[in-house]
Amino acid sequence: MKLASSRDRAPGRPVSRQVLADHVYEELLAWLMDGRLEPGAAVSIDGTARELDVSPTPVREALARLEHTGMVRRVALKGYRVAPVFTREDFAELMEARLAIEPVNARLACSRITPHGLADLREAVKDLETAPRGPSFAEFRDYLEADERFHKLIAEQSGNQFMLSAYNALGGQVQRFRLFGGVGITDAEQAIAEHQAVFEAMASGDPEQAAAAMAEHVHKVRARAIADAPAD
Repeated sequence: MKLASSRDRAPGRPVSRQVLADHVYEELLAWLMDGRLEPGAAVSIDGTARELDVSPTPVREALARLEHTGMVRRVALKGYRVAPVFTREDFAELMEARLAIEPVNARLACSRITPHGLADLREAVKDLETAPRGPSFAEFRDYLEADERFHKLIAEQSGNQFMLSAYNALGGQVQRFRLFGGVGITDAEQAIAEHQAVFEAMASGDPEQAAAAMAEHVHKVRARAIADAPAD
């Protein structure tokens, strides 16, 4: 799939640099999630720019964003390469970090969340319920977005700038772990029920219940991902 080039755009309506960089980012993310770009493979800036029919600049910007997620790595004098797939040890460490951060975020947010914040959480759960869950990234992109939005909203509602920074430091590693098993979305029904339980605990105003519901969710995500992952 090529992005619209300058030759194809309507006169007088140039695409902004940020919009173009966002499009390139989404395209590269899809290539990564669908396995078109394999672990360890080099990512050519000029080659990618030619294939997407854009200049190298938005490709560089997109790769810099992807580096922050951990999905690509910049190697000195060699450019960008696709990061290795999570090992079981990597995955275990990520989930330990989530268990240290997210239940605390839920506890704090439960006592501070606004009615508007609760409405946003409810909407995220509804979006999870209705999002497609097909095998390709294009078909489960909206599901992942709603999942990530739910957790980010809770972190933002915690009211603690350092806890939010700790959550943000995980970056796209939470998304990258989807490559751990390479099986896409296999746990939608369970995950939706767990998100609903977290939402109900948040709405109840009981901080300890909210923290417990979030911890249970993360524990179950870990167990399902390990069960689905291929043997080392």
